[in-house]
Amino acid sequence: MSSPLLRAVGDTKRALSASSGSSASLPFDDRDSNHTSEGNSDSLLADEGSDFEDSFNRNVKKRAAKRPPKTTPVAKHPKKGSQVVHPHSRKQSEPPANDLFNAVKAAKSDMQDSGDYPLIAPGPSWKKFQGSFCEFVRTLVCQCQYSLLYDAFPMDNLISLLTGLSDSQVRAFRHTSTLAAMKLMTSLVKVALQLTLHQDNNQRQYEAERNKGPGQRAPERLESLLEKRKELQEHQEEIEGMMNALFRGVFVHRYRDVLPEIRAICIEEIGCWMQSYSTSFLTDSYLKYIGWTLHDKHREVRLKCVKALKGLYGNRDLTTRLELFTSRFKDRMVSMVMDREYDVAVEAVRLLILILKNMEGVLTDADCESVYPVVYACNRGLASAAGEFLYWKLFYPECEIRTMGGRERRQSPGAQRTFFQLLLSFFVESELHDHAAYLVDSLWDCAGAQLKDWESLTSLLLEKNQNLGDVQESTLIEILVSSARQASEGHPPVGRVTGRKGLTSKERKTQADDRVKLTEHLIPLLPQLLAKFSADAEKVTPLLQLLSCFDLHIYCTGRLEKHLELFLQQLQEVVVKHAEPAVLEAGAHALYLLCNPEFTFFSRADFARSQLVDLLTDRFQQELEELLQSSFLDEDEVYNLAATLKRLSAFYNAHDLTRWELYEPCYQLLQKAVDTGEVPHQVILPALTLVYFSILWTLTHISKSDASQKQLSSLRDRMVAFCELCQSCLSDVDTEIQEQAFVLLSDLLLIFSPQMIVGGRDFLRPLVFFPEATLQSELASFLMDHVFIQPGDLGSGDSQEDHLQIERLHQRRRLLAGFCKLLLYGVLEMDAASDVFKHYNKFYNDYGDIIKETLTRARQIDRSHCSRILLLSLKQLYTELLQEHGPQGLNELPAFIEMRDLARRFALSFGPQQLQNRDLVVMLHKEGIKFSLSELPPAGSSNQPPNLAFLELLSEFSPRLFHQDKQLLLSYLEKCLQHVSQAPGRPWGPVTTYCHSLSPVENTAETSPQVLPSSKRRRIEGPAKPNREEVSSSQEESLQLNSIPPTPTLTSTAVKSRQPLWGLKEMEEEDGSELDFAQRQPLAGTQRSRFLGPQYFQTPRNPSGPGLGNQLMRLSLMEEDEEEELEIQDESSEERQDTDMQASSYSSPSERGLDLLDSTELDIEDF
Repeated sequence: MSSPLLRAVGDTKRALSASSGSSASLPFDDRDSNHTSEGNSDSLLADEGSDFEDSFNRNVKKRAAKRPPKTTPVAKHPKKGSQVVHPHSRKQSEPPANDLFNAVKAAKSDMQDSGDYPLIAPGPSWKKFQGSFCEFVRTLVCQCQYSLLYDAFPMDNLISLLTGLSDSQVRAFRHTSTLAAMKLMTSLVKVALQLTLHQDNNQRQYEAERNKGPGQRAPERLESLLEKRKELQEHQEEIEGMMNALFRGVFVHRYRDVLPEIRAICIEEIGCWMQSYSTSFLTDSYLKYIGWTLHDKHREVRLKCVKALKGLYGNRDLTTRLELFTSRFKDRMVSMVMDREYDVAVEAVRLLILILKNMEGVLTDADCESVYPVVYACNRGLASAAGEFLYWKLFYPECEIRTMGGRERRQSPGAQRTFFQLLLSFFVESELHDHAAYLVDSLWDCAGAQLKDWESLTSLLLEKNQNLGDVQESTLIEILVSSARQASEGHPPVGRVTGRKGLTSKERKTQADDRVKLTEHLIPLLPQLLAKFSADAEKVTPLLQLLSCFDLHIYCTGRLEKHLELFLQQLQEVVVKHAEPAVLEAGAHALYLLCNPEFTFFSRADFARSQLVDLLTDRFQQELEELLQSSFLDEDEVYNLAATLKRLSAFYNAHDLTRWELYEPCYQLLQKAVDTGEVPHQVILPALTLVYFSILWTLTHISKSDASQKQLSSLRDRMVAFCELCQSCLSDVDTEIQEQAFVLLSDLLLIFSPQMIVGGRDFLRPLVFFPEATLQSELASFLMDHVFIQPGDLGSGDSQEDHLQIERLHQRRRLLAGFCKLLLYGVLEMDAASDVFKHYNKFYNDYGDIIKETLTRARQIDRSHCSRILLLSLKQLYTELLQEHGPQGLNELPAFIEMRDLARRFALSFGPQQLQNRDLVVMLHKEGIKFSLSELPPAGSSNQPPNLAFLELLSEFSPRLFHQDKQLLLSYLEKCLQHVSQAPGRPWGPVTTYCHSLSPVENTAETSPQVLPSSKRRRIEGPAKPNREEVSSSQEESLQLNSIPPTPTLTSTAVKSRQPLWGLKEMEEEDGSELDFAQRQPLAGTQRSRFLGPQYFQTPRNPSGPGLGNQLMRLSLMEEDEEEELEIQDESSEERQDTDMQASSYSSPSERGLDLLDSTELDIEDF
């Protein structure tokens, strides 16, 4: 427990002990009068809108006023052993009447300061305390329900205390008392329910006794029953009075409390009252509170509302009394399906399921259609709940499982057909999604038994006289594959989030059983399905993927080798018939699964693979000879050659085809394409991939064993030759060939980088390859031409053009990722990263994550070099802009503003580790100053250097500097500017802006945040009287640089001086005087002489000099507003401090004001 709580408890104990001691020393009539006065509990209830302590204080005063004055009798002859209470001794022992009030007030003050109390304290012990506290209230009422509960004194005063505390401004009192009051109300509801049962029993006993004959009737029994009835009625009235007082005094005010925890408590408890005592609480006058709170903005409150309604709608007997409420709030309950909080949306869907089950005809078709799309939600819990709703709405009425003799019998084949037909119609006609796997996953929890009926699925697919269309057949095959994958793997589809970490032992056993059952059923039928749908690539692809769901050992244990032979024959026919990449990839993967040496049927699968590759290789040799010999090929010949190369490429990806020696013929084909340009691009693309896979498989063989020098040399020659071919293809006319060559080249360079000898593979050192400078420049040029291009604007995302643009964006991201990997693994010079970093801000939406990760990894490799690359990126952008537009008005161009944003983002990338980055930031500033003054204007010219505007970009890095470094950089800038001539009276804006950013008072990284209340941030309308003489003296004492006219002192934060701050004039006043502008930055004592040195160019008094307007416009309006606001905050704080406090407060530079532009002080994410 926190110290405020301990202090509050201690004060309360002392007050209570003092009160108990005083009552013991009072005469009997005083104690009796105290009990009498405290029995009046209506006073607190009458002041519901007041605070508890105010109400308590008034009651104490009323009791003191009503108490008659007492005189202490003095015994003339006191008895032996008796004690005489003298007036002065009684006065000393009697504590003040408001000791308890003072203790409560002290606790209130402490809790307001700390904000901590047991109900919100973290940790399991405090959670247990909350449960024990609620159990205490329940036990209290349970133990007192036959005695003290109906006494006017204890319960009335307890209710009065809780009612008063629940209206307190102290959050701890209000929260704790509301929880106690609501739990007390719940316990009273249970007592009232028991009283109702006792009254019913009493009435039955009375009627039974009265209906007896005159001889058997007992008058005493009737009289006792009547008295018992009267007593029960009185108790019922008292309980109802207590409940009414709690409801009107606490619930009505607290269900809309500003604290969401209090609102959640009220809604949760009223739901319990309605369920347990529906005769009294299940009325529209109480239901309206839940209906209104359905619109609450807090998640926990909405969740409690929905759960309370689930308890009501789950009882069919109570639904008849909810018709009016349902008609009024049904739209809100339906709309909560789309709640932004997933747990609330899940409970809302389950609430609609209960309404659907227990209230027929309430949910219209439009209401249900708003729930159907949720079955495709990314959250699996929400999608599963929506799938259950869909099942109960569409499938269950038609496919209901009937029970016979208490046992559930198996569904008939007709019911299963109906289920799949309804599932097909829903998926096809709704047109909500393109993949049925998500629908299967949503229905898996509620309709998994039907979805695992693979007999019905395959019979529908193999049936000859089926009435299924092409789309329905494709959907049914996808449902079959999805259900098989779900049963064998247990993973949801890609992109769907599940909160589970693993499967239980029971679930794993079920999964293994389903896998065996699936394999045994589908192994004989898979060749038939492939034979029927072999002509359709869209249908045959998922059927080939079914093999990954099988337990392939069953081919051996189940003696099903003949079905394996049939499958291999169908696989060969499918591969020869199709050239689509998806089909070929699925076929190659299926054959890869079968060609496992661990299986006993490996020899058969390997023989089938050899037959297939021999067939494809013979075709390739024949078609290649025709291409190399003839000068012209028709479209059919080109298509056949390209299709054969695609098939070989797909199988080369999954299988080792080195013994077929495909490298030489493919290399000859590519060499002819580069030399003559007569080879069609359809042939070049798969040929490039074939050569690439050939090199990789050769490297795999060499890496497994000690290779000879001849083998290493041969592989290196092949790799270098292929890199030269890809480099030539980068300048090809066809875009697809260029991108394919770039991808293969980047991957190959990465594989043969210095990383390949890591891990004890030094024998591969001869294979390490470093690209030449020409290749590196061509890769960078390709990146600029194909990646950093401005794409068209996307529409709604539904059109075909939008889909194509998205695919192109993914391809460009792939190209950029390949280039960045080359940078990070040292294949390319790290300086080439400037071509990537300079587009960080412009293409942030498309490639921001890739560039950010590259920047982070580059900083981890070499922090100093990474900083130089960032500066190089800004230099390149600035030089390009300078060459395009010239030096005049450069900093006013939109492109220059984008460059400043990029520089700010680079500055944020350094993070909050200021000390670690100190040398890097200083180095960056020095290099930037050198670049800005590297080119000087012609002799005698008054123009500024062409690169001087670069200082404005450099100013974005100034918040990362220490105070001492800022002073050094100002001195360094002063020395550099001494060699530059400047026309008198014309200060240069970039120099002014940069000096403004280097102001020592803007050392925000060293300061600690000082947050002032909003009430203290008042604007001063009229300026105070400034001490102009002091300004004049300080300006006269300041030094000037040679040949540099004075420029205004610009700072982003006010300097806290020991003297009162001068008044601020409003920005709207067109004063135009630089002296008045400088007066906003008053400097005093040593600070003035320290900051207004030679590097802070003195402000002239004559405001008519040229360039002043441009100079002032260089400041952003945001900075001016923040300067003015911070000055006002400083002045308002100084007015409440003594002179000594001011002197001690500002003695350290780390205690100056907070710079609102510094992200490190505002906890902004780096970038």
